[in-house]
Amino acid sequence: MMSTAAEPREGLLAGLLADEGFRPEAPRSIEETGLTTSLIESLICKHLAIVGTNSGRGIAREICIPYGILEGLFQSLRSRQIMVHTGSAPFNDYHYSLTEQGRERARTASAACAYVGPSPVPLMDYVLSVDAQTIRAEAPKRQQLAKAFADISIDPNLFESLGPAVNSGAGLFLYGAPGNGKSTLARRITSCFGQHIWIPHALIEDGQLIKLFDAAYHDAVKEDEHSLFKAAEHDSRWVKIRRPTVVVGGELTMDSLEIRHDPHANVGEAPLQLKSNCGCLLIDDFGRQRIEPAELLNRWIVPLENRHDFLTLATGRKFQVPFEQLIIFSTNLEPEDLVDDAFLRRIPYKIEIADADEQEFHRLFQLYTESFGCEYRKETVDYLIAEHYRPLNRPLRRCHPRDLLTQIQNYCAYNDLPMELRPEYFDRVVRSYFTGIKGK
Repeated sequence: MMSTAAEPREGLLAGLLADEGFRPEAPRSIEETGLTTSLIESLICKHLAIVGTNSGRGIAREICIPYGILEGLFQSLRSRQIMVHTGSAPFNDYHYSLTEQGRERARTASAACAYVGPSPVPLMDYVLSVDAQTIRAEAPKRQQLAKAFADISIDPNLFESLGPAVNSGAGLFLYGAPGNGKSTLARRITSCFGQHIWIPHALIEDGQLIKLFDAAYHDAVKEDEHSLFKAAEHDSRWVKIRRPTVVVGGELTMDSLEIRHDPHANVGEAPLQLKSNCGCLLIDDFGRQRIEPAELLNRWIVPLENRHDFLTLATGRKFQVPFEQLIIFSTNLEPEDLVDDAFLRRIPYKIEIADADEQEFHRLFQLYTESFGCEYRKETVDYLIAEHYRPLNRPLRRCHPRDLLTQIQNYCAYNDLPMELRPEYFDRVVRSYFTGIKGK
């Protein structure tokens, strides 16, 4: 039975209303899963068709439904001769395998949908979870930003501009010359908000499965053993992750923003904006994608305004989903050259990431020499600036200290020399680093 917006289930509401925040509670009945009995049975059959045999508790772990509410289903499947006992298992459990009738049912189920794994979560449960975990409810203050950026160098003036933009949760443009840390800043912004959220492994809407959890973007975390929730079981169809930062660059296409349906498996893959809900979506190197900026921005004008998006299932049915993330556009171009005023109004913060000054350049070398395990020498960095930057009006880019030190490290390792900041080392690596990128 599918839950509706007007009738969220009791267990889910308890998670939403708990003082500690959202936490998906384990269902106590088939009805509380929001799924049909036939869907759960098909997942059991498809799992056994792959592994051959498994215990009841093993099956429960694989499809992420509590064993206690599956016992009745196991008895029903046995009585209908879809599966049989193949032996006893610990804790009053049994090993099960499919009969010939059960294998036929598994083949039929796989032909309709090849998905095998954790049971899906109804879309409405996911919608409620996003509302409960949205970053817009966090409103991080100066202290959270200072902690997130503690181990990198940042211009205090930039910090003053970036703080209110992050606090708003309304999205921003980071623009400026390449190599000044726009992408690094964008990735740090996510950590300004609450650290962890819960997302489902998969969703179901109108009978269609959509995979949501993606290890490429979602970093699963174990719960704290000393957590107040240690004794409470959570719904294992959900996974606890760090707030996601989904980064996409020049490879972005319009297909990435829609459900990608596999016609052979009959399973959908969630689009990038859905995977980034409750976190950040970084469009890196914006303006250099294979699609026109106007095409991308037109796709997002309404979602940015209304905080929800519309996706289309393989059946052609459209449905509404949350659009609850901080969108960051990182670009080497001026925002006004990429988009029109209508879109700029929807991204209220435009922050220029300028080149470093000499003081910050020294500070960056101090930070990096520590990580490279060598002594910082102010006079050697002064030599670098005087000989290789000022005469050429070469800009001081924030990536240069790290890149030049990496080349020095490689040179020293090759020649079996100690890692040091020496003027002659800078003379050597500057020639190879800057050749062909004059003024960069």
